[in-house]
Amino acid sequence: MKKFEWDERKNEKNQLKHHISFENASKVFDDENRLQFVSDHDNERRYVTIGKSFKAIIAVVYTIRNFVYRLISARPAGKTERERYLTKSLSKQDEEYDKKQD
Repeated sequence: MKKFEWDERKNEKNQLKHHISFENASKVFDDENRLQFVSDHDNERRYVTIGKSFKAIIAVVYTIRNFVYRLISARPAGKTERERYLTKSLSKQDEEYDKKQD
């Protein structure tokens, strides 16, 4: 099970700006169709995960410190991010359907 942490002041600012709490954003890691990307920011490895949290497709930025996922931001996924997520999700559904037909 993944462990999460965040700065509570940053969480409050994120909720005001994007209407997504970090607690709700952490649910994106339960999405088996999520997409994950890696980037480096100020000598720190950061990750972006795009997936569903409840019924919204969101993007979550985080880093991993001592095996703990530290959430940095969460926002609604942009148009391109949603398209990439939905393309992967639909491709996976097609593969599963094809397997059932065999």
